[in-house]
Amino acid sequence: MTTISVKSMIRRDRWIVCFSLFSVTALAWFYLTLLAVDMNDMAATTKIRVVPWTAVDFGLMFVMWAVMMVGMMVPSATPMILMFTKINRNQRSNAEPFVHTGIFVAGYIAVWSAFSLAATMLQLGLQDAALVSPMMASANAIYSGLVLVAVGLYQWTPFKNACLRQCQTPLSFLMTRWRDGVGGAFSMGFSHGAYCVGCCWALMALLLVGGVMNFLWIAAISIFVLAEKITRVGLWVPRASGVVLIAWGIGTIIMAR
Repeated sequence: MTTISVKSMIRRDRWIVCFSLFSVTALAWFYLTLLAVDMNDMAATTKIRVVPWTAVDFGLMFVMWAVMMVGMMVPSATPMILMFTKINRNQRSNAEPFVHTGIFVAGYIAVWSAFSLAATMLQLGLQDAALVSPMMASANAIYSGLVLVAVGLYQWTPFKNACLRQCQTPLSFLMTRWRDGVGGAFSMGFSHGAYCVGCCWALMALLLVGGVMNFLWIAAISIFVLAEKITRVGLWVPRASGVVLIAWGIGTIIMAR
């Protein structure tokens, strides 16, 4: 196998993986768009009341969160996934790398699915406490302000910074954690997902302020998460956003009094 042919296969792999990730992300956003339109139509025609969740309601809400996490987080994980595919191709030049890449992505999504379950349970609790409305947005200004301040403070923590560094350096992450085989691919994807959750879970809490089905709010958080991971300006992005969120939260609390 010549160097030229290996490089050609790496380019082909990149295009195939990018197309696959784009397709998955597009489907997730399409699903979220349909849900947002349905909810807005329902709010415009009927008064949505707080009712106890059934098991089916909980399951549907979990699916919504899980799909939303795929749509929001897969784009920001693309550099890591592409780097994994490239290394895997170099080590398995005569085999198709896509199975291992799919397993890596499955491990990543598994972590965010667990987060989605926790988020669904949290949403249920907040709705029962009348802090979140049936439209899945904040129903209490003090609650909104406190969440904004808490997320802003988290943006400055060493734990946030440590997790963000792992997400910003795909090659370093993979070289220090490489495991062979299908199990190794899942383990690495799961590990990256865990760091990603550690980096972004607080930002996801903002969805329960601006609205879980607020399309523009979801898009804004998604873009910011991507910017945090791909920019190379140290910690200025999370820290600057932290200051803004803290000020925003304090202003919200003051205005609520």
